[in-house]
Amino acid sequence: MSAEPADRLAESLLAFWAEAGVDALLLDEPFDRIEAGRIQPPRPVERKPASVTAHPAARTASSANDEAAVEQARTLAAGAPDLSALREVIEAFDGCTLKFEGATRSVFYRGRDDAPLMVIGEGPGAEEDARGEPFVGRAGQLLDRMLEAAGLKDRVFITNSVFWRPPGNRNPTPQEQAVCAPFLERAIALVQPRMLLLVGAPSTKAMLKRDEGILSLRGRWFDWKSADGQFECPAMPTLHPAFLLRQPAAKKKAWSDLITLTERLDRPQRPSEA
Repeated sequence: MSAEPADRLAESLLAFWAEAGVDALLLDEPFDRIEAGRIQPPRPVERKPASVTAHPAARTASSANDEAAVEQARTLAAGAPDLSALREVIEAFDGCTLKFEGATRSVFYRGRDDAPLMVIGEGPGAEEDARGEPFVGRAGQLLDRMLEAAGLKDRVFITNSVFWRPPGNRNPTPQEQAVCAPFLERAIALVQPRMLLLVGAPSTKAMLKRDEGILSLRGRWFDWKSADGQFECPAMPTLHPAFLLRQPAAKKKAWSDLITLTERLDRPQRPSEA
């Protein structure tokens, strides 16, 4: 097998385990035990010295900063009367560290302001950062094709759990998502969607506060409720289109999720739901 296919296979396998919820390794660095055993006895695992552990006071200060940023975001979001004002507030907000880690602009949303379905991904990538709109790269193009095939193309509001590109396109941290959550919840309150489609593991975990992997959560209905309890609606997790590009065989699972959601969205509403 040539090196290039092997690299793609390894990347695909790592992506599969990441999407399934595996987010830790036994060692900090890769170690080929088979090769090492041929030439020398296995070396002991080096432990990081205790000095690298953050001082409790530093952890407390960091936690306090996060809480202050969340409170500031909550106050600013509550004062935004519409999506245009909310966009301006997000652009001016300095409380999320992602803004200063390589992102060139904030990326808020695209789609209908009164959409019945809100699609929430994890965070902007390089192309999204360049254009200022979410889901416009290869994964976004696949998402658009799926939404169009399901009859949802002009019925969606598309956004993310964070509004600045994480460096290296890594997953956003729970702290970064928590700081952005008041803005996201305000967007939900303004749009008033009937349903949420949570795309990928990071957005699903942030919105539903669950630790299971996306492969066990996808295709199931959950009740999402805002932090202030003023708004709630059904939410369905599904696989991220970037994962589908790496694992094409999983597309039928995501398509099944989308069809199930569309059928419920198109079901006639009872008077109490109108």
